[in-house]
Amino acid sequence: MSLDVYLHGEPELYECECPDCGHKHLATLSTSLFDANITHNLNKMADAAGIYEALWRPDEHGFVRARDIIPILERGLTQMEEEPRRFQQFDSSNGWGTYDDFVPWVRRYLQACREWPDAYIRVSR
Repeated sequence: MSLDVYLHGEPELYECECPDCGHKHLATLSTSLFDANITHNLNKMADAAGIYEALWRPDEHGFVRARDIIPILERGLTQMEEEPRRFQQFDSSNGWGTYDDFVPWVRRYLQACREWPDAYIRVSR
């Protein structure tokens, strides 16, 4: 099992026609700006860093746009970088999900949030 995070642009409505039945309907399309995947095995490490809600459950905490989670990710990443041993204790025993995997992943996601602060957040867990 894993977590997929997505940043996407403003949804746009457009009218399309079904090729099978000919019915017209409205659909939405949005530009994909960023996506990343990480194992659920890192959820305890994320929780210890105070970033679990921002990563796994943004929709349940009112985090809609990338700018909403930037300060949370910054604080969590700083903690993880300053105290690696504290967080390495949460490394998965099977090797699927380690501190060495998670820190660069969080760093990339944070950079994407900074690059596209108005992007919408979507997760699949």
